[in-house]
Amino acid sequence: MEQRMVLNEVNPAAYAAMTGLEKFLAGSSLDKTLKELVKIRASQINGCAFCLHMHATDARRNGETEIRIYTLNAWRETSYFTPAERAALALTEAVTLVAGNHVPDDVYAEAAEHFDQKQLSELLMAIVTINAWNRIAITTGMMPPA
Repeated sequence: MEQRMVLNEVNPAAYAAMTGLEKFLAGSSLDKTLKELVKIRASQINGCAFCLHMHATDARRNGETEIRIYTLNAWRETSYFTPAERAALALTEAVTLVAGNHVPDDVYAEAAEHFDQKQLSELLMAIVTINAWNRIAITTGMMPPA
């Protein structure tokens, strides 16, 4: 697949708006590891190779283990993730697949047990932002390095 568009060249203001969300998230209270897990899981669901490569690389650079990255798409069947991470991953899946079942009350309630309202709002923004990036990367044909 050839890249269809380089968004930051075609529309720098739109790209800057997206990077503004990333700057907000960088300053959030969420753990870096958790943010990368969320980004990887949403990117797995969306099939975004560019974002998968980027965030798996970032996660490893931040000290994430290979086994947790490899088994992230089967997180429910492992004991590698903390209860808070599991709640965040369930919320990530629900928000990413929102058209199917909306966000079930039990999924939201579980996340709210592990994160205060501010953290929950930051988690939601992390999920929304990676989903937006996935859609941009897939639509414009962004590819990971060979």
